[in-house]
Formats: sequence, structure tokens, C-alpha cells
Amino acid sequence: MSPKSIIQLTENLKSLYIKTAKKLKGSDRRQFMAEVVKGLGIGGQTLVERELGWNRRTIRKGMQELESGKPFIDGFERSGRKRVETKLPNLLEDIKSLVDPQTQTDPSFKSTRLYTRMTASVVRRQLIEQFGYSDKELPSSETIRRRLNDLGYTLKRVLKTKPIKKIPETEAIFEQVEQINTEADNDPHTLRISIDAKVAVKIGEFDRGGKTRIPTTSLDHDFPTEMTLIPYGIFIPEYNELFLFFVSSKLTADCIVDLLESWWQNVKHRFAHIQKLVINQDNGPENHSRRTQFMKRVVDFSTSSQLTLQLAYYPPYHSKYNPIERCFGWLEQHWNGSLLDTVETVLNFAQTLTFKGKNPVVTLVEKVYSTGVKLTTSAMEEIETQINRLPNLKKWFVEIFAKPA
Repeated sequence: MSPKSIIQLTENLKSLYIKTAKKLKGSDRRQFMAEVVKGLGIGGQTLVERELGWNRRTIRKGMQELESGKPFIDGFERSGRKRVETKLPNLLEDIKSLVDPQTQTDPSFKSTRLYTRMTASVVRRQLIEQFGYSDKELPSSETIRRRLNDLGYTLKRVLKTKPIKKIPETEAIFEQVEQINTEADNDPHTLRISIDAKVAVKIGEFDRGGKTRIPTTSLDHDFPTEMTLIPYGIFIPEYNELFLFFVSSKLTADCIVDLLESWWQNVKHRFAHIQKLVINQDNGPENHSRRTQFMKRVVDFSTSSQLTLQLAYYPPYHSKYNPIERCFGWLEQHWNGSLLDTVETVLNFAQTLTFKGKNPVVTLVEKVYSTGVKLTTSAMEEIETQINRLPNLKKWFVEIFAKPA
């Protein structure tokens, strides 16, 4: 028979045992408690239950683990209510596919939030109508609201002193853009890209707003600068890949298509299966579908690449819905508070940007482009015979089929 415990549990010793047990979890905690009880001898379980508040069942379980040398597997993962994503594994992706076409970046570029026009109840209803979920299996609108917030989508009421500018075709354009984008994303032989330019960056010791932990001083006035760089982006939403070009010349129609051709030459080995390219963009002065030189160069690009091109423009005053704008928001946040005083500084900041866990491919473009290049009326009429415009929305949706090379 083992001797009775002669160890006295002083206040310091009790405090040590209790604190140590609290720091341990699961099997480690149970085995520690069992070791303490074994050291106390006969009556140890009664003693620690009275003095330390330890449960006898927990101690006995720890004794069994010590004797067998194998810990018991705790069932914490099996307890509680399962997250809705466990029961509906495609739910988050389905929500994103619904909300993304109705989402814009922060118009001020002062945050990385995404603002959506859709409420949680509308999203829930669309999940039932478009994806076949039943009302019973879907969570409540409040749960969907929390998931929207977790995904970064925020419902914001925008207050302006002037009415939002809108043209009669705005809603029809949005519907068509959404339809084209959805078809492109679901077609394995189609690649969708988003392109746009950002306002020119002045090179110099100019204040760009933002804050920095390092004391930084800038010029007290934005004096005329000797050089500016125009950021131009090509974004692939499916892969979250960003390609940034910094153009030192004027951004012309020729420049834009040159950047497209350069980008395609660098990535086409990855996309040998792609037969069609959908290009999301806004109706800028150098890339709208009535810009004769732009359309000529795009038709030439279609022929040289043997790709069918679908130009899908966002409606006027709504370019913030173009996915590339989100990347520009991240870029603005990334270098705010810093002095972009050299070209190398601008490029280094762009290269260290992290968007969706990836760094962009950054290129400096120093070629000089001439402005005012355009086609004659007869030459443009010839181009029009090679393109297809969508009836009623001819200015915003243009499809170009590649001619045999």
C-alpha cells in the first residue's frame, strides 16, 4: 500500500499548480494534473479537488493517458454550430459573383473598402433566384450581411450636393456589362481583363497626403514639374494579377494598344487556349469606340494575335466600377505619405505593392508618342466593316473577329 501524502500544499504551491494548469490545454493539462496527484500519494485526488478545485473525472482521464502513453483526442471541433460555409461550400464564391459587378472602389482612393449597391436581403434573394438555393438552407440576411463585411464589401449611402450624372442608357449598359463579364468568366476559352489609366504622378518633393512615421517635408507649393508619369494598368480579375506601366509620354491611342500588345506578348504562352479577350474599360478620350486611330490599332491587334476582341465600356460617370480601379486605390494607399521625387522611387513603390497577395509586374515606358493621329472618314468606314456593334448600345459594346493572318 502506498503511504499517505505527507506533502503540504502551501499557498505558494497551490498558486503555482493552478496557474500552470491554466496555461496548459487538453491532454497536456490532464496529464500535468495526474502527475501532481500521483506525487501527492493516497488521498491526492481528494486533496486537489478540495484545495485546487480540480475535477476528479479530468484527473482520472489524465491517469489513463499516462498509463497508456496515448492522449485522448478532444472533440471540440465536433461541438457547436457549424459555420454556414461548411454546409454550403460554394456560398462565398456565389456571393462574390453576385456582388462584384455591382461594386465600386472608394471614389476618393482614401480607403481600400469596396462599396456595393446591393443589400444583404437582395443578395439573399438573388442567391435563391440565380443559384437555386432554397429559402430553408440559406442563412438569414443578417448572416449574409456579416459575410459581405468579412469579404470587404460595404454598403454605403453616398451623399452629394449635386445629383449623380446619369444618361438614359446607364442601367442597360450595366446589365450588358454584367452579362458579358459573366459569360466571359464562365467560358474557359475567354479571358477578361480590365484596363485604365490613373491621373499623372508628378515627380518631385510634392505632398501626396497620407501619414508617415518618418519626419518628411515637402515643397509648400506644387511648382511646375519637369516630369510626370502616367500609371496605366492591366488587371486580370480571375487571377488577381496586375500589370502596371508608367508612361512618360502622352497617353495616346497608339500608346494604349502598344501596351496591350506588349502585355499579350509576355503572357500569351500561359494562355494558348484563349480565343477571346474581353476588355473592360471606360470611354476615355483616347480609347473610346469612335476614336478612329484606337479602333484601327485594336483591329490590327486582333489580326496579329488571332484573338476575338470584345470591348465592353462602363457607362459615363461610373468608371469606378471597373475592377482596375481597386488596384489604383491600393497603389494610392501604398505610397501616400511618401515623396515620389525620382522615377526610381515611383517604380520601387509600385513593385513593392501587394494586391491580393501578389506583386504587380511594373514596366517603365519611355517611348514618345504623337498626339492627334486619326484616320480619314473613308478609312474609318473600312474599319467599321470589320467590327460588330451592339444595336442600341453601339458606342459601348464592340466585337472584333480576327481575320486570318
